[in-house]
Amino acid sequence: MMKSLIKIVAIAVVLVTVSCKKDTAPNYQFMPNMYESVGYETYSESSAFKNGVEAQLPAEGSIARGFVPFDIENSTEGFVLAKETLKSPLDSTMVDLERGKALYDIYCGICHGAKGDGQGNLVKREKILGIPSYDDAGRAINEGSIYHTIYYGKNAMGSYANQLKEEERWQVVSYVLELKANLEK
Repeated sequence: MMKSLIKIVAIAVVLVTVSCKKDTAPNYQFMPNMYESVGYETYSESSAFKNGVEAQLPAEGSIARGFVPFDIENSTEGFVLAKETLKSPLDSTMVDLERGKALYDIYCGICHGAKGDGQGNLVKREKILGIPSYDDAGRAINEGSIYHTIYYGKNAMGSYANQLKEEERWQVVSYVLELKANLEK
């Protein structure tokens, strides 16, 4: 008798629980302010902040997500330091010359040429002059000097730090070194 009563009560609890559950309505929330925060309009006035405006500047020293600061300065000394010390973080398995070529063609080839010989379309059309070849002995480029130049620019060339992520810059560096090796053959 007792076993039958326990079975009946258990079945009744299951039925009540299942029959009361609605998939169309949310379950009960304890402390709903933890789940549904107050929405603030970006430039509206509010007493939540000292200056009375919702839009706040980032905290001093903040670094954007995914951004890695480049510690070498934009100067001649910085260029020399990069040339002497800066090495690619990409090992041979991470280098993707096809991707490097695609990025090079987009950002560099128009001036430096498809072969790195300084004969891009803008040079051929005489829009800009004086683009040296990558195998120019006087330049003696290496991965550090290429990266520094991509990051800060040099002479008439502007910076590409905003167009290329860090890993993409290193892919372009690898491809430029490949072009240099091909020119020196």
